[in-house]
Amino acid sequence: MDTVIWIVIAVAAAIVGFAVALWYTKSSATSSAGLILEEAKKEAEVLKEKKILEAKEEEIKIINDAERSANQRLQKVQSAEARARQRELQLNQQQGDQARRKKELDNFQKGLDARADELQGREMALEERQEALTLREVELENEEKKARVELEKISGLSAEEAKEKLIEGLKAEARTAAAGYINDIMDEAKISSNKEAKRIVIQSIQRVATETAVENSVTVFHIDNDEIKGRIIGREGRNIRALEAATGIEIIVDDTPEAIVLSGFDPVRREIARLALHQLVTDGRIHPARIEEVVAKVTRQVEEEIVETGKRTVIDLGIHGLHPELIRLVGKMKYRSSYGQNLLQHSRETANLCAVMASELGLNPKKARRAGLLHDIGKVPDDEPELPHAIIGMKLAEKYKEKPDICNAIGAHHDEVEQESLLAPIVQVCDAISGARPGARREIVEAYIKRLNDLEQLALSYPGVIKTYAIQAGRELRVIVGTDKISDAETETLSQEIARRIQDELTYPGQVKITVIRETRAVAYAK
Repeated sequence: MDTVIWIVIAVAAAIVGFAVALWYTKSSATSSAGLILEEAKKEAEVLKEKKILEAKEEEIKIINDAERSANQRLQKVQSAEARARQRELQLNQQQGDQARRKKELDNFQKGLDARADELQGREMALEERQEALTLREVELENEEKKARVELEKISGLSAEEAKEKLIEGLKAEARTAAAGYINDIMDEAKISSNKEAKRIVIQSIQRVATETAVENSVTVFHIDNDEIKGRIIGREGRNIRALEAATGIEIIVDDTPEAIVLSGFDPVRREIARLALHQLVTDGRIHPARIEEVVAKVTRQVEEEIVETGKRTVIDLGIHGLHPELIRLVGKMKYRSSYGQNLLQHSRETANLCAVMASELGLNPKKARRAGLLHDIGKVPDDEPELPHAIIGMKLAEKYKEKPDICNAIGAHHDEVEQESLLAPIVQVCDAISGARPGARREIVEAYIKRLNDLEQLALSYPGVIKTYAIQAGRELRVIVGTDKISDAETETLSQEIARRIQDELTYPGQVKITVIRETRAVAYAK
């Protein structure tokens, strides 16, 4: 409608303009009035058609917008209808569930009512039985009184006198039985305590992985050729005298090819002499001044290595707050041996054994590990007092503020002082275990390996045995047999025969467990 108005206004404006132009130019443009009027009419027609097209486009746009809006409203109405239908279905389902629940509740209530009626009937029956039992008890009491009177007449004893005699007889029997029980319990306790002690010791040994002993002898320094011997001796023996004076070690240069023997009681000095000789021979400059310089340098290096070894050992074992001087003495154990066993290795092994055994007994494993590490600290003092090493170690521990139970465990591990806590026997036992285990002391490596080989070869001599393994330092022998050659029943006989032969033919510490393994394997190949 707005477009039509605009068209009418435009036409009117054109006519007015045309009239005004005609009025102004009537006198001068009479001849061209027709042409102007014709052009005005054409422009009016063009303008009219343009406005009509615009009006149609606007009308189409309005119609499209109206259709789009109607479609959107229709979609919203359809969505609302769908939600309403879904809600209606849910409500119907809920009503059905409520009806079903109500029915179930009614049935449950009926069951409860029936159960209540049944319980009420049973309660009435129980009351009747209780009344009958009460009457029966009264009758029994009367009969008991009559029987007691008759017994008193027959026996000539009152009830109290008979009761006292019965109690005395029962007491005598109870005392006899109790004495027998006490003896049995004590015997059983002794047996079980021995078994438990053996179990704890064996388990502690098996849980600690140890190495075999190191075979110690005099330190031998190897050289490339015998010409170096003359340079080490020096003119008129000046070099070797300077070296012996600086290290405190006797240097033996004899006819042994390509070897020089270092002899000395102190293993630390012997190690210093070996390292100094190595540096001097490598450098080539061997004279008294150079010897003193190298020995002083090597001494500092060994001291640093001793402290570093002590720190690493303490960290590996998880021991904290140890005095620096005790740490240095722990590192010094690296250069000391006892019956062919390295002292530091022995102390670490004892510490681990003490921790395991203390854990098994419910004690503090950290304290036990600390006491086990320090138990032989008296073997490496800076001076050499004439005292047992356990006493020296105890005094050193007291000097550097160790706790009294740890000091006592150090001093009592060879019974030099009285044991005052449970920590002391643990350290004593673990020290003995570490020193006496197979491969630790009193048994060279060759003999140890030979014993293991003898165990394996003895088991291999039986028919049907495929492989044998001696494990846990020879305390267990595992025998693998073929499934097609030996049956399950024969494996037990085989283990007993092997055990009997080991007892008769071999020499071994402790006991050897023989385990015969028979397994079935299925093998297939994918090609």
